[in-house]
Amino acid sequence: METLPHDLLALSLLVFVLGLKHGFDADHLATIDGLTRFNARNNPRLARYCGALFSLGHGLVVVAIALAVSLLTRKWQTPEWLEAFGAWTSIAFLAALGLLNIQAVIQARPTEMVRPIALKGRLLGRLAQAASPGLIALVGALFALSFDTISQTALFALTAAQFGGWRDALLLGLLFMLGMLVTDGINGLWISRLILRADQLALIASRVMSLVVASLSLLVAGFGIAKLTWPALNAWSEGKESLFGLTVVLVVASSFAMALWLTRSNSGKPLAVE
Repeated sequence: METLPHDLLALSLLVFVLGLKHGFDADHLATIDGLTRFNARNNPRLARYCGALFSLGHGLVVVAIALAVSLLTRKWQTPEWLEAFGAWTSIAFLAALGLLNIQAVIQARPTEMVRPIALKGRLLGRLAQAASPGLIALVGALFALSFDTISQTALFALTAAQFGGWRDALLLGLLFMLGMLVTDGINGLWISRLILRADQLALIASRVMSLVVASLSLLVAGFGIAKLTWPALNAWSEGKESLFGLTVVLVVASSFAMALWLTRSNSGKPLAVE
């Protein structure tokens, strides 16, 4: 996000794509997986909406941050270190999540569906086992209180405030939340469907998604390191943020489609899933 567009339409498209991409964050997927599984037996109806509720809470905090930054922008300038520190923080999280989720696939037993690994989710303790809409939204809100989310939101809010004020910052925050609602909501519905399917194809589907998300996390982290250390690549990538974000979204969406196709298949014998 080094150079953000200064045209509102282009900036809006970019922020929406970033919201879609943010919803595919491995930590999001892992926490939504855990919330959905926890509620699947006692409240299957709530389980289907865990992704959307998580994203709603997360998005409301993003909107609040965007508004606060836009209103304070006249008194506060972005520190030069903010973007670089935010980038390295994001790279570290992506790399750790990618490696941990690949390890989870390797260590999973043949009759066990792969459960994504979350870093932030482990810090929430019992909140990660929320069993009400309000608590699930609270978990999502707490996830937004991280440096990578705050720094990313601050950067696009400042850009909007420079030429449009708080209304444009509010619009961008809502678009970012809408992007997350799409991807996190679909993920929650997919996980709830996967839990109901305890057959061989469901086991394969869980591995497909875990490997794809883990691999993309590592690739995005690697690309981020390359941009920060290779000025020529950084210059070439400027202005292509929407394209890169759409590529990530399309790859993961294609994997979702393939996993859904697998889970809808009628073949496969029921297996005990832990």
